Amino acid sequence: MQPATHTPATGTPLDKALRRAQWRMLLAAMFCYLFFYTGRQTFGFAIPGIQAEFGLSKQALGWASTALLWCYAIGQAINGNLGDKFGGRRVMAAGAVLSCAANWVVSFSTGFKSLTIAWGVNGYFQALGWAPGSRLLSNWWSAGERGKVYGFYVFAAGCASVLSFVTSIVVVNVLHLDWRWIFRLPVLLMLLGGIAFYLIACERPEDLGFASPDTHEGGTQGPPRMQSSPQEQEGSWARYQAVLRNPRLIIAALSIGFQNAARYGLIVWVPVHFLGRDWAKASDGPLDPAWISVALPVGMAFGALSNGWISDKVFGSRRDKAIVLYMLLGAVASAGMYVLPAGLAGLAMLFLAGFFVYGPASSFWALCPDLVGTRRAGTATGVMNFFSYLFAGLGEPLIGRLLDQAGDTSLVFPVVAASCLASAGIAFFIRR
Repeated sequence: MQPATHTPATGTPLDKALRRAQWRMLLAAMFCYLFFYTGRQTFGFAIPGIQAEFGLSKQALGWASTALLWCYAIGQAINGNLGDKFGGRRVMAAGAVLSCAANWVVSFSTGFKSLTIAWGVNGYFQALGWAPGSRLLSNWWSAGERGKVYGFYVFAAGCASVLSFVTSIVVVNVLHLDWRWIFRLPVLLMLLGGIAFYLIACERPEDLGFASPDTHEGGTQGPPRMQSSPQEQEGSWARYQAVLRNPRLIIAALSIGFQNAARYGLIVWVPVHFLGRDWAKASDGPLDPAWISVALPVGMAFGALSNGWISDKVFGSRRDKAIVLYMLLGAVASAGMYVLPAGLAGLAMLFLAGFFVYGPASSFWALCPDLVGTRRAGTATGVMNFFSYLFAGLGEPLIGRLLDQAGDTSLVFPVVAASCLASAGIAFFIRR
């Protein structure tokens, strides 16, 4: 089969068939990842029920959350490379199926040990999703459109956070089921998404008879990539060496570590904060405080969509500028959540905290193929995500212990603000 028309260096419009295929792959990846967080971001809503049944402290449950985050981090370091080697389509779909099964195992936990082990195993299976999906997208889209594309991809992840919050609230507050069903019902959507992605997605443009877009691998100008398969180019160890020797990618990995620590500080502990006695008493309106917490992931979704676009259109694909701007504003919004009382102002500030704290994720992920090329994009994404969740895991038991000792769940917000400032300070040195 002869390759179809593609975009040459002169800027001629893409062939319509290729453009339709590009959007089909992006929408397939977005649809699959839309349901992924139902398998890992529901833990905060289960904490009150788990505490009541098992008598565990917030610090202990923070360690259970860390088990998932660190297993996820290890999985990212491994599975990003697997995406480069075996293809994102198979690896991402397998992650959805296996994580669904692991969540059901979590739902039958009998104590701290069984809960933590099963939740950790689920973390590894969850790590089969993001980097392999990113690898597939980097095959289909050129460097000049990556900010937009990753913005849409991370927007789907943000919407997944909304879905995980909403489905958890439905299970607990609407259906009045116990915490175990949080790990049983929402994840069925993830199973559906994984199967659909496997049936719809295609690994590379060449597989459909198209030539690959000009990807400017590693940030350098060059002809369109025409190789038939990534695994024929270099081995796994060579990819790891190339990625780990890139100083700007390591700097970005440290910056996203603090960004993700801030993000998970909000995701895990904001539901605990809004389900607590203080907020329940403070709310004198018709809206349940649990539903107010949904403003957080809604803000995250739109923040990710906007940051990718800003990095391309406003800063000329300078991802570091978009990252620094949003992290500084995220620190301001998080500090505002600490001082504002319950009400519409607090609701708006929670939206802004999610918007700015999570927004830079799209620019961080666009940096991976920008810095190391598409052939190593999965490995680079996995390595960066390893640092991301290593830091997030360190923060969870520390926040849990702080909340146990102080008895004030609002203290999570100044911790998040400090993490945002650290991320912004490190991102100044990316210079990409």
